[in-house]
Amino acid sequence: MPRFTRRQRKVRRSSTPPLLNIHPNAAGIDVGSEMHMVAVPPERAQPAVRSFSSFTEDLHRLADWLTECGVDTVAMEATGVYWIPLYELLESRGFEVLLVNARHVKNVAARKTDVIDCQWLQQLHAHGLLTASFRPPDQIVALRALVRQRKILVEYASSHIQHIQKALTQMNLQLHNVISDVTGTTGMQILKAILAGERDPIKLAAMRDYSCHSDSDTIAKSLVGTWRKEHLFVLRQAVEMYEFYQSKITECDQEIERYLGRIDKRGDGGELPPSSKRKKGKPERGQPQFDLRRRLFEMTGVDLTQIPGLEAYTVLQVISEIGINMGRWKSVKHFCSWLGLAPGSRISGGKLLSSRTPQQANRAATALRTAAASLTKSKTALGAFYRRKRAQLGPAKALVATAHKLARLIYTILRDRKHFSEPGEHWYEQHFRDRVLLNLRRRAASLGFALVQQPVEGAVS
Repeated sequence: MPRFTRRQRKVRRSSTPPLLNIHPNAAGIDVGSEMHMVAVPPERAQPAVRSFSSFTEDLHRLADWLTECGVDTVAMEATGVYWIPLYELLESRGFEVLLVNARHVKNVAARKTDVIDCQWLQQLHAHGLLTASFRPPDQIVALRALVRQRKILVEYASSHIQHIQKALTQMNLQLHNVISDVTGTTGMQILKAILAGERDPIKLAAMRDYSCHSDSDTIAKSLVGTWRKEHLFVLRQAVEMYEFYQSKITECDQEIERYLGRIDKRGDGGELPPSSKRKKGKPERGQPQFDLRRRLFEMTGVDLTQIPGLEAYTVLQVISEIGINMGRWKSVKHFCSWLGLAPGSRISGGKLLSSRTPQQANRAATALRTAAASLTKSKTALGAFYRRKRAQLGPAKALVATAHKLARLIYTILRDRKHFSEPGEHWYEQHFRDRVLLNLRRRAASLGFALVQQPVEGAVS
């Protein structure tokens, strides 16, 4: 161990400044389902830590106590959904509230208790060591609640489709194997007839819709089975539950449409650009059954559905999570990192240990990954990018890379309010070829060589 003189030791001790008290009026709250522990600066109250119940009356007493202690900013962990009533109340009372990720707040090396947690939050926030999690404006928060509720209803309805298929399989009715969607027009007509008492496979197959790919004979063969009462009972309940959730999804769509009509408009009243998608007419099954694309254009001022892979419902899911104000992030890199679509940077000793994308639950990123998966056969620049990355890195990493591209496009379009122009697959291939040639010429020049192009007979351009 090296020895230091008295003067050197004095310089070393004075070279490390103490932590600054950036937020002297800070408080920390450990949120719980039944009780909240609140810590204020020790000189403001004795005791400096108090507990409050989660009832609304006690939350108002909590806010009153913070006001008496001269607190103007509060830090709390995002614990389940228990923080939401307290967050909204404190924000309405004029406090600056920081919602922090529990993973980013390390506990002190001691016994973990609620008192220690709230005091640790208060200390970190006082020294300015906490970063607030992203929370969109109130209008987007309300829209997000409706969109998330719709997704839950769709998941519940999907589980009852599985119950329908299971009941059919137990009776050896192979209907779901000969038609693409058992809850489509053909499937529901046949299921309703079965539940009404019809057992003749010929009559049931005659209910086939004209757009069904399977012929009547094939459908009739699939409808020969055992008609056991217990399985018919299960089938009836599954169909009724599926129709019930479909009615609730319709109600949710109507509420979303009404809310989008009341939300603040960012558009300037311009004309909606023509759709670049080939599909026209009514929205697909599973999509909101109203002109969602026009509503989103009025809300954002741009048409994000022009981007390949982004349907109107996908854009709604993303907007309901991120909002339309891209100024909440410092740059597009910060935005992609928040989504969990940017490469990691685990570095130690100047060496990159891992660049793996960190795993995190982000609904907007999930929607973008789903959109990226739809570009497998797309004849667009993004489709060509996805296929090249899939051949280079594999399907999983290609999805993340393409979702990252989509995120950058969304950020740029919403920030600059410019329309998207699709360059095409051939442009991307030529652009990629030019980049490869430029890198080869630079590499050859660095080694003292020159790259000369020579025509090759039979070469494909």
